[in-house]
Amino acid sequence: MPSVAIIGSGFIGRAWAISFARAGHDVVLWDNDQAAPDRAIEFIADVLPDLATNDLLAGATPAALLSRLRIERDLGAALKGVEHVQENAPERVDIKKALFAELDRLAPTDAIIASSTSAILPSRFTESLSGRHRCLIIHPINPPYLIPAAEIVPAPWTSPEVVRRAREFLMAAGQAPIVMKRELDGFVMNRMQGALLEEAFRLVADGYATVEDIDVGIRDGLALRWSFMGPFETIDLNAPGGVRDYAERYHGIYKILFGQMQRRVDWEGPVLDEIERARRVELPASQLAERQLWRDRRLMALAAHKRRAAREIGD
Repeated sequence: MPSVAIIGSGFIGRAWAISFARAGHDVVLWDNDQAAPDRAIEFIADVLPDLATNDLLAGATPAALLSRLRIERDLGAALKGVEHVQENAPERVDIKKALFAELDRLAPTDAIIASSTSAILPSRFTESLSGRHRCLIIHPINPPYLIPAAEIVPAPWTSPEVVRRAREFLMAAGQAPIVMKRELDGFVMNRMQGALLEEAFRLVADGYATVEDIDVGIRDGLALRWSFMGPFETIDLNAPGGVRDYAERYHGIYKILFGQMQRRVDWEGPVLDEIERARRVELPASQLAERQLWRDRRLMALAAHKRRAAREIGD
């Protein structure tokens, strides 16, 4: 299988390493902090047994997956012969500009160079590169070894062939690519998530619902459908005649609501104190790390269920 270079082996890089190694790739980890790849391997070794228990290693054993990972301290050595580069450096334009210049110089000329950035447009750090045609963003919804969706965001000069190859690479690795036609602040997922969060903050700030009530509405309401279908399929199935019937029935309601939503609440204002206070009652800060592990185990169980349901019921 082709080799993959993980450039930046922290929170996101180590998660990508699991996804790519699970797909059968040889994965090399590099980081400017030379201790980071070792910490990443330790994390991966700890999480693999739970993934194996949930049958989420594509038939591989934890030992076999670990054998596909190696560490390189030299950037040039890490990039030698690879076909895909996944950069996971800090969210700063200056850092990405400097690093992508090195990646473009050192990586094989036919290798795809992708950034995991969630906030920076690819045009901001790839414009001056001689190999800018092979650069794009592949932004994961973390952790990608449990949440398959990943956004492919091309710069204006990214080759369509590179976008196609990136999509095929992700699909072969078991991911679910979202291919944007052109770059846009927030990409797709942050814009969708942001729209929901804006309304959630407004509802709390204006005294219409509590923090927990809103979480219940998503967790025990909308998210149950959203865990296996998107918003367009949801409304297509929520009216007898499909999506057009739904729009004709309900567009007037949403038009009224939209007019009421054209006001921002300051996330750093008094409402944040209320939200934080409510969350710390539900979950003390000392238990955050433990709850994060619970979240990942629940995601494993959900991923295993969705795979089983797809086999037994159909996609």
